[in-house]
Amino acid sequence: MAAQGAAGGFVVTAGEFTREAHDFALGRNIDLIDGKGLAAMLHGADGAKAPSIAAVNAASPGIVARVPDTESTPLCPKCGKAMVQRIAKQGANAGNAFWGCIGFPQCRGVRAAS
Repeated sequence: MAAQGAAGGFVVTAGEFTREAHDFALGRNIDLIDGKGLAAMLHGADGAKAPSIAAVNAASPGIVARVPDTESTPLCPKCGKAMVQRIAKQGANAGNAFWGCIGFPQCRGVRAAS
């Protein structure tokens, strides 16, 4: 990212990230997408409702960790896809949790965290 002058980036794996990887990404503009989250995103890309497959790792602010494994997972108000819990990195709501669409950045649907 630094070599290319990128403002942020995504790291995607078919597996899972270690606690050290989450800690490293914390506070940087790096989103981690694990295999389960990637599968949910790809499944949701065809317009179908993405499956709920794992709990959000709330201890990793701002990181796309996993799609929640509950029936109470909200759906995006703009496109209807599943949402993941995130932490705002900047602005007036910095540090606060919210639900963001798995279709980000194409879809910027959000909901308040409950």
